[in-house]
Amino acid sequence: LRIMTMDLTEKFLHCVDAQGSVDTLSLSTEWQEDHQKIVGVTKSLQALDNIINAEQKTVTLWQLTNEGEDMVSEGSHEAKVFLAVPENGIELNILMESVGANGKVGFSKAMSLGWISINKSEQKVYRKVQAIEDTVQRNLNQVKKDGGISLSSSDKNDLKKRKLLQEISLTSYLVTRGSSFTLQPKKLEADLTPDMISSGSWKTKEFKPYNFHAKGVDIPRGHLHPLMKVKAEFRQIFLEMGFTEMPTNRYVESSFWNFDALFQPQQHPARDMQDTFFVSDPGVTTEFPAGYLEKVKKVHSQGGYGSIGYNYDWKVEETQKNLLRTHTTSVSARMLYQLAQQDKFTPIKYFSIDKVFRNETLDATHLAEFHQIEGVVADYNLSLGDLMGMLKSFFMKLGLPQLKFKPAYNPYTEPSMEIFSHHPGLGKWVEVGNSGMFRPEMLRPMGLPSDVRVIAWGLSLERPTMIKYGIRNIRDLVGHKVDLNMVISNPICRLNKPCGDSPVVSTLKRRQEAVLAKLQNLYQQVMDLRSKWKQGVGKGPCRSHLNLTVFANPKQPPYSLPILLSWLSLTHQVKTNCYSHSSLSQPFSHNLLQFLSNTPTDNNDVLTLNLVWKEVPYVQLVINPMSPPLLRESTLVRYLSRLAGYGWGKGTIMEETLLDQIIDQVDTILLEEDTKKKDILLKDLDASLSNSHAYLMGAEFTIADLLLWSTLKQRDLLTSLPCKLGNWLQNCLSRQDIRGCFNL
Repeated sequence: LRIMTMDLTEKFLHCVDAQGSVDTLSLSTEWQEDHQKIVGVTKSLQALDNIINAEQKTVTLWQLTNEGEDMVSEGSHEAKVFLAVPENGIELNILMESVGANGKVGFSKAMSLGWISINKSEQKVYRKVQAIEDTVQRNLNQVKKDGGISLSSSDKNDLKKRKLLQEISLTSYLVTRGSSFTLQPKKLEADLTPDMISSGSWKTKEFKPYNFHAKGVDIPRGHLHPLMKVKAEFRQIFLEMGFTEMPTNRYVESSFWNFDALFQPQQHPARDMQDTFFVSDPGVTTEFPAGYLEKVKKVHSQGGYGSIGYNYDWKVEETQKNLLRTHTTSVSARMLYQLAQQDKFTPIKYFSIDKVFRNETLDATHLAEFHQIEGVVADYNLSLGDLMGMLKSFFMKLGLPQLKFKPAYNPYTEPSMEIFSHHPGLGKWVEVGNSGMFRPEMLRPMGLPSDVRVIAWGLSLERPTMIKYGIRNIRDLVGHKVDLNMVISNPICRLNKPCGDSPVVSTLKRRQEAVLAKLQNLYQQVMDLRSKWKQGVGKGPCRSHLNLTVFANPKQPPYSLPILLSWLSLTHQVKTNCYSHSSLSQPFSHNLLQFLSNTPTDNNDVLTLNLVWKEVPYVQLVINPMSPPLLRESTLVRYLSRLAGYGWGKGTIMEETLLDQIIDQVDTILLEEDTKKKDILLKDLDASLSNSHAYLMGAEFTIADLLLWSTLKQRDLLTSLPCKLGNWLQNCLSRQDIRGCFNL
């Protein structure tokens, strides 16, 4: 075999040398050699240093199926049916028995080709033609010879539909001479063996160059499951908060510690077989603290410590049943009982993270076996406020600073609360845990002092792990369907725990505060100068006259202008004129000439405003005829409001920045022509409004509200506003200045 392979290698190299380039697939056809054998020679030569160059190619070929191969030698099914019919005919059932399993297919094809006919009354089959040509067998032979090159596409598709032919992809190589091409390549040794050293043959051998930068083979090792990584993070948080870990290695627990000690009644649905895994061997536990058992029985059946109990016949047989613990609170009960047996009570903080078991229906978010995280704090005179504060500290370390609490019911805690946190990714509040204060009916029978309170909370480990690692189905996290590659490649777990600022961040914060303080100081100086300027304008002989011209499109009147002028008239002497430009191509309502009420001329007027109706794309404000006009109604509102000192310049830098942002947002709505995009912009603005605010910025009407009202009136959108904007409009219409301009 080695000689044959060597001969084939030499033959292959001579062919490459003679032709310059060869295709392995064409070569296998020419030499009548198995293509894979030629590919093997190519790859072995590739392993040598630059003997050949091989370019991989993928070609599509047609290949006969097993059924097609049978037809090449035996003929098609329809031909076999025809040949089985004698000149004088044959009974149908005998014909089917003679042609075998494919008789029905052959009979149907022969009938459709018009080769045979059937006499239904006699149930006999007769020939309709004397001779046939088996085109199927002929086409299959052609495919076997040349790969179907000479066949038409329709013929090949017909054979493919009958599953006689299949399309395959074949990898071949285009081989050319390499830079170190030779007809007698030397085999390079990969290893230095002891035999080479002892015989000295290594001196005449040539070795492959070693790649000292190559990565070594991965060492088989264990990998941490995502649950273990997240568990370690939670454990570290508890330890940072001064908690002590409870021993949780008791998976099999008695009903007494799992239910009765927690003041959970024996007829509670959670104690049914549908929710709990009961243990058959050993089925019961008989050793309990005698005095404690009697106290638990009494508080269940008769009450005590201010409680009337459940008033039922408490049975010791029920409490003795063994089960797989349904929560780690059974461990907390044991630890609290041990604490109560001490000579003097000592405040404690306990935690546990371990498995619990429940007989639940398996689905994408529930398993019968999962982990529970539990925290317990016992101290004198604890309150619900202490519980909330502890929860805020705990979840703050998890990177969940926003919490809400909702009243809930648990058999062994009162009051009880469900814990919700705002999920930024989902954009909504999601439940993250349960909490409460252990009832006196649970604590006092243990022997704890009457002024000792115990607060506790719990959550699952699987849910935060699924969120952290983006796993949607819990069965992809735990169980026999888990992908081991996920366990191997899952990244390190880092919860978004807040930490103190680094020195660099602290320095940047101090610089930012210093810059903001300087800006605030400059801002105040500008406001003082502005106030002095206003006083000079309003009084005394130094008054200066200001002449403004506003160009506006009559199809989109700036409804904010009359209101702004009414504000200005409180501090300035204002004259207004209204004109129609000669370039207007269409007549417009005569009422627009009364859009601004003309006032008599007065030589002492401080401000003259001329409104000119003209077909312009935007409102234009001309302050200086020698300078370009200022564009858009938002600019007009900003300018005139500064003169009036109304709704501007009264707040902090942050408030003024927010006001500018809202004005820009309203300006975008005014400029948008697409109806759908405009609706989206309105919905976004509606969503940003607060239910507790009367106007856009809060309790006060600002120029942002004025501009939005004008925009909506221009666009005929006042009657189709979303909910919050509808309430905003009612607040606007309650103002006299808005009401006065509503019917313009």
